[in-house]
Parts: sequence; C-alpha cells; structure tokens
Amino acid sequence: MNFQQVMIAMMLALLGIFNVAPKFSAAQQTKTDNQIGYYQQLLRRNPRSANAYLGLGDALIRKARESGDPSYFSRAEDALKKTLQLAPQNAGAQRHLAYVYYSRHEFAPAALHARKAIEINSEDGDAYGVLGDALLEVGRYAEAQAAYNYMIELDESLYSYSRLAGLKSARGDSAGAIADLERAISAGKAAKQPAESIAWAEWQLASEHFGTGNLDNAEACYHRSLQTYSNYYRALAGLAQVRAAQKRYDEAAGFYQKAIAILPMPDYAAALGDIYGKMGQGEQARRQYELVEYIGRLNDVNQVLYNRELAYFYADHNLKPKEALELARRELDYRRDIYAYDVVAWNLFRNGELEDARASIDQALKLGTKDAKLFFHAGMIYFSLGEKDNAREFLAHALAINPYFHVLFAETAAEILQKLERRIDQAGIENERQGG
Repeated sequence: MNFQQVMIAMMLALLGIFNVAPKFSAAQQTKTDNQIGYYQQLLRRNPRSANAYLGLGDALIRKARESGDPSYFSRAEDALKKTLQLAPQNAGAQRHLAYVYYSRHEFAPAALHARKAIEINSEDGDAYGVLGDALLEVGRYAEAQAAYNYMIELDESLYSYSRLAGLKSARGDSAGAIADLERAISAGKAAKQPAESIAWAEWQLASEHFGTGNLDNAEACYHRSLQTYSNYYRALAGLAQVRAAQKRYDEAAGFYQKAIAILPMPDYAAALGDIYGKMGQGEQARRQYELVEYIGRLNDVNQVLYNRELAYFYADHNLKPKEALELARRELDYRRDIYAYDVVAWNLFRNGELEDARASIDQALKLGTKDAKLFFHAGMIYFSLGEKDNAREFLAHALAINPYFHVLFAETAAEILQKLERRIDQAGIENERQGG
C-alpha cells in the first residue's frame, strides 16, 4: 500500500466501510502482478533491455486500470522513459507514455507523445486513439473525430469502436453509441482482449442505457460487466445507481459501499451520501460528504484528477460556492469540453451570476448531448432568470431523456416542472375567462 491508500483505508475504517470490501479472485489479483514481476526479473538480468522496460510499463498501466491506483501510472512513466532512453524510436513507448499523461489529465503532453508515436509509426492505430482522447477532453471534437477515423481505418477493435461510441454519445447519438459499444464488446471478445477492457466497455454500454432511462438494459449490462471482471468497481457503482432509481435504497447503499471499499472515488462517496440523505440518515450522509473532500484533496495528484468532481459536489450541495467556482474555472482553463462549461455554469448559478451561467450552459449544450444533467442545470438557470418557458422546456427534456438521472434532482426537476405547467394551465383558464 502506498501512502494515499493507507490514509484512505484509515478513513474508510472510521466510516465502517473498509470491512465490506469484497475479495478479488486469485486470477485477477495475480495475473498482472505476475507480469510485473516477470519484467522486473528480466530487468535484473539485463537492465538495458528496452523491450523489458516497455513490457513493464504496459503491465503497470494495466495494473493502474484494474486497481484505480494512480501511483502505478507514475511507475509506468519511469519505465517508459527508460525505454525511450534506450530506444528513442520506440512508437509503443511513446504511445503508452501518452496514455499515462492522458490518465493523469495532462492532456497537452498526452497529445504531444501520441503525435510522436504516429511520426514514428503512422500505422499505430492505438496512438491515434490516445490522440483523439486527449483532443476530446479539451473540446477539440472535430480533430478528435479525425483521429478516431484514422484509428478505425487501421483497426476495427474494442478500442476503436468504444472511442467512436464516446464521441457519438457526446454528440447526442445515443443509439449510435450503443451500437458501437456492442461492436466493441464483440471485437474484444473475439480478439481475447484483457477482461478489464471488455468489462469497461460493458460498463460503458450499461451507462449509455441508464442515460436513456432504460433501467432493465442497464442492469443487465452491469451484471455482464461483473461476470466478465469480478467485483468491478465501476459496475458495482452502476448497479447502485440503478437500485437508487428503483428506490431500493438499502441495496443501492450496499453496492456503493462495495465500490468505495475497492476504489474510493469522490463521486461514489457523494452518491452514497445522497442515498443516506434520502433514507433520513443525516449523520451517515455527513460522513460520506466529508470523505468526498478527503479523497479529493489528499494529495496533488488527486487535486488534478478530482477538481471537476469536487466542483460538482460543492455545487450539487450548495457548499463553498466561491471555492467551488474557482475549482470549476480552473477546470475550464485547460479542459474545454462540454462538461467543463457545465460545471462552471452550475457553479455560477450557485453564486448568483445568472447571465454568465446562461452563457456557459449554452456552450455545454452546443453538441446536443443527451445528458439529463445538462438540461436540468439549464432548466434551473433559466428558471432563476425568470424565463419560465425556456425553463419548462429544458426540465421537460431532462426528464424525457432520463427520469431517474439523479437520486435528488430528478424529483426537484419534476416538482418545478409541475409548478410551471400548472402556471400555464392557470394562465390558459384565465385567458378563457377573459375571452368569454
């Protein structure tokens, strides 16, 4: 355990969560670890083997994905830089290094190293994929599309189809995203890709179904993800979200507890706190909200990775509005995707800066993304501006996309929409009276 894991484990123990952590299967826990050990042994025999450093870097990246521990990315970076010292024209090392930077939200160096990989090997489809990912995160959607198109021309794989799905989802094409994710999963299974990679695509497919309000398909796909990769923390949290939508709050809390025990993510802790709030367990909710801040601010790496989550958390719960707006604006400084504009808009709303909030939420909606959260935020902003017709349209659209989009805010949206529609009905009756 590194320092961060020790500190989080102590916090979880205080919250009574740590003891619910499920055990991974021996195969899951040892396969990647054995590969790491194998390459370390090779390097002890030959410390100047570029291939061994590359293999070690690849295995450490896989371990980071499986465990959620970002310290493995730092170790992978060291191994990959050693590779490039020994073999400067190694495209695989450049591409892997790009992925490390991308995973730490360092998007400019990620794009730089992805382009270096492409310069060395223009047939490296995965390098185009990482380049597209880095461009997508900073809102350069047309360039990301071009990179993904190159990738899929070179390799119709789990990785290319899943990336196209992400872009289609951002552009509001939920059906296209679902179709591409199904293709991704089939391709991944046929190519015998790592179980975690297939489980990720199955989790993403489930999330797309949940985003359209299809709870049955979402639940089935989350279960499939768990079958592919036992105790996958993302799928556990996804099932928690489904259970919350079904108002099965005890089960939702249990799934979130299991996910947090495996990987404490601030958004999981926030969601669990909201569940406890719905159940009337205020003290338990408060403890989870404390955990959100603790995780988000534990070290410099977390403060880069979780700025957005913290800014959303503060705005969702109307806490620390000035500090939250600063965090949100920091996100927008280097990450100009639609959600960077959305989190700024939501925090401007909480700070009462409504005209600026309107301008920012309009940017967040520019791609036509079918995310109920975005339309809910727009509805609340326009409602506060006194533009009731626009507010009604946005709130109705949010609930039409997904009536279960948030354990707290879905009800808020429905209540305000009902008031707005009642106002219209009353206005209509009054007009009829006056006309009569």
